[in-house]
Amino acid sequence: MNMSPRHLFVAGATGATGRNVMRQAIARGVPATAHLRPKSASSELAQAWPHKAVVEIARVDELVEQLRGAGVTTVLQLIGTMRKRFGSGDTYETSDIGTTRNLVHAAKSLGVDHLVLLSSVGAGRPVGAYLKAKAEAERLVRESGIPWTIVRPPAFEGEYHHISPVLRALTRLPLLRGMRPIHLDQLAAVLLRVAERRAPLNQVLEGDTLWAEVAAAGA
Repeated sequence: MNMSPRHLFVAGATGATGRNVMRQAIARGVPATAHLRPKSASSELAQAWPHKAVVEIARVDELVEQLRGAGVTTVLQLIGTMRKRFGSGDTYETSDIGTTRNLVHAAKSLGVDHLVLLSSVGAGRPVGAYLKAKAEAERLVRESGIPWTIVRPPAFEGEYHHISPVLRALTRLPLLRGMRPIHLDQLAAVLLRVAERRAPLNQVLEGDTLWAEVAAAGA
């Protein structure tokens, strides 16, 4: 485990998970630069973040230049999309896979020594376009040559994420407890803990291992 000072780059900072990561990082005094697309740069939320990189992830050279002096050690890749956003131009190829590919290139240029990827439960045996995109993003991270940690949460709850009573009841069964919904606060606490500690490296956190990290984070 590396306990040297860390500086995080949070890709996807304006999403539900990213907002919670940034909130917790600021509250704990963890240096973190939030990624913002130009159209989000003037938002009220963004104004509260002390360190920002306003750039399109697709413009890798510009991203690297903005971050070069920040001493970034860790890239958290939290960007992803859902089918309901396809109408606005998002696709799994551009949002899940393409941004991961570009962030890996940027991380190598910056000398980053840890990649943290937010994936999804089921990506280990992907069925359907969504999970296949997550699996491809995982492959890019695994084969990057940079030490990595992959987090595969089950269903989210919190903010606009709501869990059906049926799913909640099912995941109370002993065999399915590892699949119980994770609150966004808990997920953010795990991502921040992993990034701060630079550990565990080259491991996938899913099921029992993920919940062990939730407990260790005190979330």
